[in-house]
Amino acid sequence: MLHALRRSRHRIFRRSSAVLTAAVVVAGGLAVATPAHAAVACEVVYTASPWTEGPNTGGFTANLTLKNLGDAWSSWTLTYALPSGQSVTLPGWSANWSQSGQNVTGTNLNYNGSIGTGGSTGIGYNGRWSGTYSSPTSFSVNGTPCTGANPAPTVSITSPANNTHFTAPASFTIAANAADTAPGSVAKVEFYRDGLLLGSDTAAPYTWDVSALPVGTYVFQAKATDNQGASATANTTVVVDASVAPKVLVNAASTAAVSVPEGGTNTFKVKLSAAPAANVTVAVARTAGDTDVTVSTGAALTFTPANFGTEQTVTLAAAQDADNANGTATITASATGYDAGVVTATEADDEVNVYTQRFLEQYNKIKNVANGYFSPEGVPYHSIETLIVEAPDYGHETTSEAFSYWLWLEAYYGRFTQDWTRFNQAWTVMEQYIIPSAADQPNAGVAGTPQYAAEHLTPANYPSQLEPSVPVGADPLRSELQSTYGSGTIYGMHWLLDVDNKYGFGRCGDGTTRPAYINTFQRGPQESVWETIPQPSCDKLNYGGTNGYLDLFVKESSAPAAQWKYTNAPDADARAIEAAYWALTWATEQGKQSQIASTLAKASKMGDYLRYAMFDKYFKKIGNCVGATTCAAGTGRDSMHYLMSWYYAWGGGLTSAWSWRIGSSHNHFGYQNPLAAYALANVNGLKPLSPTANADWTNSFNRQLEFYQWLQSAEGGIAGGATNSWNGSYAQPPAGTPTFYGMYYDEKPVYHDPPSNQWFGMQVWSMGRIAELYYATGNAKAKALLDKWVPWAIANTTVSGTNFAVPSEMAWSGAPTTWNPASPATNTGLHVTVTSTGQDVGVTASLARALLYYAAKSGNASAKTTGKALIDALYAKAESKGVSTAETRGDYARFDDVYNASTGQGIYVPSGWTGRMPNGDTITAGKSFVDIRSWYKQDADWSKVQTFLSGGSAPTFNYHRFWAQSDVAMAFADFAALFPNG
Repeated sequence: MLHALRRSRHRIFRRSSAVLTAAVVVAGGLAVATPAHAAVACEVVYTASPWTEGPNTGGFTANLTLKNLGDAWSSWTLTYALPSGQSVTLPGWSANWSQSGQNVTGTNLNYNGSIGTGGSTGIGYNGRWSGTYSSPTSFSVNGTPCTGANPAPTVSITSPANNTHFTAPASFTIAANAADTAPGSVAKVEFYRDGLLLGSDTAAPYTWDVSALPVGTYVFQAKATDNQGASATANTTVVVDASVAPKVLVNAASTAAVSVPEGGTNTFKVKLSAAPAANVTVAVARTAGDTDVTVSTGAALTFTPANFGTEQTVTLAAAQDADNANGTATITASATGYDAGVVTATEADDEVNVYTQRFLEQYNKIKNVANGYFSPEGVPYHSIETLIVEAPDYGHETTSEAFSYWLWLEAYYGRFTQDWTRFNQAWTVMEQYIIPSAADQPNAGVAGTPQYAAEHLTPANYPSQLEPSVPVGADPLRSELQSTYGSGTIYGMHWLLDVDNKYGFGRCGDGTTRPAYINTFQRGPQESVWETIPQPSCDKLNYGGTNGYLDLFVKESSAPAAQWKYTNAPDADARAIEAAYWALTWATEQGKQSQIASTLAKASKMGDYLRYAMFDKYFKKIGNCVGATTCAAGTGRDSMHYLMSWYYAWGGGLTSAWSWRIGSSHNHFGYQNPLAAYALANVNGLKPLSPTANADWTNSFNRQLEFYQWLQSAEGGIAGGATNSWNGSYAQPPAGTPTFYGMYYDEKPVYHDPPSNQWFGMQVWSMGRIAELYYATGNAKAKALLDKWVPWAIANTTVSGTNFAVPSEMAWSGAPTTWNPASPATNTGLHVTVTSTGQDVGVTASLARALLYYAAKSGNASAKTTGKALIDALYAKAESKGVSTAETRGDYARFDDVYNASTGQGIYVPSGWTGRMPNGDTITAGKSFVDIRSWYKQDADWSKVQTFLSGGSAPTFNYHRFWAQSDVAMAFADFAALFPNG
């Protein structure tokens, strides 16, 4: 029998609101001097990410963590010597940096000078190196060398040597030596590639085999951990070159980078790698990027069989202009029969764009290992802080949302640095950890049909009865996708990961492997995060009750079978594709699109499967679909609403051959992404391979824009959405409910606690995409939406210097007019009121970004002024871990709520049902949120919550959510790029 899943919901209870770096060197564990009479000790951790730009040259990003192991500091001065050939690129971040010769000094800023015992601060800078890269190993604070108390193990990579070159596809063995001082002993050596864990070895000799590595520059790490938990890391850089073939060489390599002073010139050299049979002309021209950079001399060079190896000179010139942007141009030297040489020429402007610096500063805070944004596997956490309850119920879970923001952030990094390895690596980590593998979804290729189970309004109505007699429609994608990709495996992100395996379910119910796929929301629109019962996505019936967790959600005639089930949040997959679109745009401008071609192909594939979000949940016909038994089953595209719905889901048997797939009937405007739809329909390199995908995404693009038009209120804000299944059970809606292509208007689609369209964040997330679409394409419908939305958003925003307030919550009244595509109404009866404002840093950054994209295309001065003022006010909130403001969490009173039938709040467990969480917590009626998550009481911040529960004041936190900190970084980057002249 095929078993339907009671779908989870990716939702926010309250939104008031790192990859490991490439080279990691731990230096210290050491004693440090402070004022007289103080007992002092410290540790310095130096983490570097080097990259190669030419023969024996390159750059690096250095992040340092200063940890105070002794008496408190009121101020500090860090000194050390850089290895020969290295220099600091000032100004750096989070410290006052200076360099004299090879000696570097860093002193505290006003916010990070006071560091108590056990406290730490993160600082850093970018730099340059020549020769070979290595990291400093000796540090002093306030004049005294760091020497530390608990020595870490030592580790070195013995093979391959630093900057070893291989030919693609490369295969070799990483070998490391590791040792420790008693009482410690080496427990394991883990091997990483660019922060991605490859595997570990527990006995000497410590090795790891690498195979089929494509062209690129990679940093491999060996991390030794001892039996006391101390660790140390060594690194080596490996360069994989393309196969040997005749080439046009620039500065004796296939690629080179040169800096051309504004108003001046610079040169590079050209030769051939092999003798031609006859004379060859090499054409040198700017092929992409900054038009200020031009080829002054050497546009046509002739090489003969005799002088092919003699270098000839090309001169580049940069025009003097008034901007303060370091523009880049791609200069290509090409000849028939030879691989082209490529030069990246950067115009060295007279001024430094401060917003570019702010982007890099914020970016490096996020990527600083000491700040804790990423797990050891390189997975981004939802937040640095562990005690946080909103969409995830724990901060060190993560979401597909966080992964999509990471990809977006790395696309911006590639835009400014032309280093696309990090964007590619982010997709690799995403693919490894949050896209279920074929092993995670066995039997996914077995054709099957889901069985119907009604959604109910409250958790107390669950489990929901399976009703196999209710007709369901045909899935028109399954066979096409399987034919296109040769597999029944779905290529899409599951929405929620327990990164640290805090619950103990394990990746597919094995109890130990991390990160672990989990789920929470399962039981109707009233189920807030405080009322969820977490469960493993692969339910092997090892935990929970007699039938695992399955019979809490679905009731069937026989005992449930062991099964897996995954839930996709379409807005996250669409955001990943949006990031890929911008990566393609910017890499193409740099002439480097080939470097991300394989990642773009994966984005295209994700878009192919994302079409499941365009269907009614049970593939029933779209429009006036009332009555579960009477609403007709769909065939072909008549079950397709062409919008980005709240989810799609898929599942199947672990021990028996069956599977199912479903869409969603509920459509929220906040999940729409017409920019992603535009890219998948129109942009070569992102168009999916399936034969019907282009038509589907073209229709979706048009339908999504209509959806925004239908939902725009008289004031300008965008209302909730529409459903094809009223109350989730194809019930009869109230008389007079307006419709959109026959789907019923829903003020708060999907969830009600709190209402899904109350949070202003949905406005800025979604309208930001409209602004990007308008900027990229000039789309007239997008402009019309923004022309009305932007003034409303600005009117409800205040900013003066460092003080600011943006909308937080909204209330809605009235309804749109039934949609008439031939004559759209203006919705004079649909209204929105902003009911509260706040300083959510993520919402503020998202709002600023939407305003800046709109301003850059339209020339709207108010949008530019407001957007700039908001990001300046955000920067005033900068601190060592990012940008933050205080949040008071009155909702944390619900930690110990037990189920109350009159209010519906608290965790509902059916009478007589008893189970256990993996840690032994009992699941039964009368238990609270924290009762089945008792480990929360050991959290470092729990005392603040306990004080509140005992009658004290509501706790206040400064949270660092990954998505919000990324949005802040990208807001700085947007202003730098969109308004280079300020």
